[in-house]
Amino acid sequence: MIPAIFSPAGLALTDAERGFFAEVDPAGYILFGRNVESREQLRRLTDELRILHGRDDLLISVDQEGGRVSRMKPPEWEAYPPGGVFAALWDIAPASAIEAVRANAELIGRDLDEVGINVDFLPLLDVRRPEGHDVIGDRALGCEPKQVAALGRAVLDGLSRAGVTGCIKHIPGHGRALVDSHKDLPVVEVSEEELAVDIAPFATLADAPIAMSAHVVYTAWDKDHPATQSPFVIDEIIRKRIGFSGLLLTDDIDMEALDGTVPERAEKAIAAGCDIVLNCWAKMDDMTGIAARLPAISGASAARLAAALSGTKANQNAPERAELLATRDALLGPVLGRVGHLA
Repeated sequence: MIPAIFSPAGLALTDAERGFFAEVDPAGYILFGRNVESREQLRRLTDELRILHGRDDLLISVDQEGGRVSRMKPPEWEAYPPGGVFAALWDIAPASAIEAVRANAELIGRDLDEVGINVDFLPLLDVRRPEGHDVIGDRALGCEPKQVAALGRAVLDGLSRAGVTGCIKHIPGHGRALVDSHKDLPVVEVSEEELAVDIAPFATLADAPIAMSAHVVYTAWDKDHPATQSPFVIDEIIRKRIGFSGLLLTDDIDMEALDGTVPERAEKAIAAGCDIVLNCWAKMDDMTGIAARLPAISGASAARLAAALSGTKANQNAPERAELLATRDALLGPVLGRVGHLA
């Protein structure tokens, strides 16, 4: 197995993808809108991936946050609100916000479990900052670390109840970034004392099974490397100071915050201490190059991967979907007029 997550190009595997994926045996897959048409089609795709590798616990992931980051969309699937809706409810009734975001996450998780997806890249633990770029914006769960951690914990719990593993992101914090890391490299130039605010939610949820790194330079820690490729940030900040011991994924290695070829970016991230590289764009040349450059997954990383997926069993005594929807919507009632519709 190689320490990479790849992505198919379409609604079904091509012959070339099938042969390549079987040969290199990636740690898992990520799916996007290009891979999604209907429940039946999506289940066929995830079933084929598992059969190809002979692993029922194969990691198959998606970014299904709600709001503007939703790969599975209406009318086939429910529209879900972004994190900012729950942050608004927290301002009125924190306990209601926790229950609403937990119910919402369980509903999302049920959609994913039904089609064979067992990892959702949610929740964001980025502390929202007024000066920050809107790439985070209303995706965030709030501006205060304790609030973000409390709502994030409820998201992880709701997903788990549906048999889906969550992922905290973007460790050690993307909220201060002034540019979009999809397009440029953010450089955060604040003190270690100020960064304590950013890492606080991650430290509170350091027992999460999976985390996703930030393609951000923090000059107080390492002025030369983004966190994803920084041995110091990964070892000293993420592993030691934050205390995260779970599976550490890169953010999408294709993002233009990083320089060099995509295979070179992947190699640097693994060398720095990331467990698995996330490669999203389904470009065969890039995937082939990554497979050629990366070593086999380490024993420690393989153990973290197995542990991250060990809890993905749905609760057989869960409430009916209609009950969860009614609970969520009743709790969100006080804020919907202020923030608009759910999606």
